[in-house]
Amino acid sequence: MKPTKAKIPKAIQWSTAAIKSLKPTPIARKLLLNGAWDPYLEDDASLWLIHWLIATNPFIGTAWHLLFAKYNRPDFTRREIKNYVHNFVAKEGLKTSDSVIARDIDCFIRTYVAGVGSKKQTLAEESFECPLLQLNLIQPSPDGELYRFSIGPKPSLPAPVFAYALHEHFIRREDRIETMSIQECLYGEGSPGQVFKLDENSLIEYVEILEDTMGGSVVLDETAGMKQIYRRQSLNPVKALDSYYGRSSQR
Repeated sequence: MKPTKAKIPKAIQWSTAAIKSLKPTPIARKLLLNGAWDPYLEDDASLWLIHWLIATNPFIGTAWHLLFAKYNRPDFTRREIKNYVHNFVAKEGLKTSDSVIARDIDCFIRTYVAGVGSKKQTLAEESFECPLLQLNLIQPSPDGELYRFSIGPKPSLPAPVFAYALHEHFIRREDRIETMSIQECLYGEGSPGQVFKLDENSLIEYVEILEDTMGGSVVLDETAGMKQIYRRQSLNPVKALDSYYGRSSQR
């Protein structure tokens, strides 16, 4: 969808001039270009990183952002999320059509759910399935009417990617304070817990790994029964990813 009013900047206009002016971000260069970490997307870490970048950027994938960063129910139907997106568009005063919303939702679902009848597809047709299917983030019901987010442990999500997401979530907060409750990290808008669909135990396990491996940058503390994440110093998740992909290339 192409936003046309202020709350989502007008700068995202896909004219020829705009397309020619596009440049890869620093993280894209690291991931895909010039001696990159994973130019052929062979590591699941890269897919999780791409998923995070899409879901937390409202300007390039409105449905992705709304469903992974804002929507807080465990399941949905196409009609429910169509209404959800339509209400958001109306509230923000954006101009689009029902057909554009429907196509956006269809593309969103096909990003994470294999197409109906995929067992009959040829190998060539299967090659067009989105790589993010491998993340198993959304499971369809047998009748194909209901979709459920896969909430819980994510064995293929490495801690350095979680660290990158946690760092970004810290710096995007308006208050810029150096503490964050586990509940906010789990359920807050655009949080790692929301975007990666983690449960509380899995999220705490990631924070504990960072506490052990990132030189005291992150500390998990419990005071008066409330678990808090403390950021003692600025995280360097890119350095952690450098180290991760360096080890991966040696396996």
